[in-house]
Amino acid sequence: MNKDAAEAHSVVIEHDLPYPPDRVWRALTQPHLLEEWLMKNDFQPLVGHRFDFRGDWGSVACRVLEAEANKTLSYTWKAMGLESVVKWTLTPSGAGTHLRMEQSGFRPDQEQAYRGAEYGWRQFFAKLEQILARMD
Repeated sequence: MNKDAAEAHSVVIEHDLPYPPDRVWRALTQPHLLEEWLMKNDFQPLVGHRFDFRGDWGSVACRVLEAEANKTLSYTWKAMGLESVVKWTLTPSGAGTHLRMEQSGFRPDQEQAYRGAEYGWRQFFAKLEQILARMD
């Protein structure tokens, strides 16, 4: 492993959600739901699909790397000099779903981007939980 890879940082957030994996999966993959808690997008859960997340500040160029319904989803996340990977893992739990999100690939010189992502994902998770609570 090269030195940079060994020193790369990841943002990891895990939550136990009182909803079944298929409901969480819908919130992670349906464009209109994604827009409500994350950003405007043209997402499709198809490996190789290129899409953008768009915010007032600019956009994130992405490509789906992995999409296994109700289990795992990952995509590249390229914006403002950051090239990272976001991976979602859904694990059934007694109460619903254990959701783990990891954004990996922050270089040591990207501390500001790392801190921003850590803060941003916490905000997004709070919105995600609100969306899940009111979904049918």
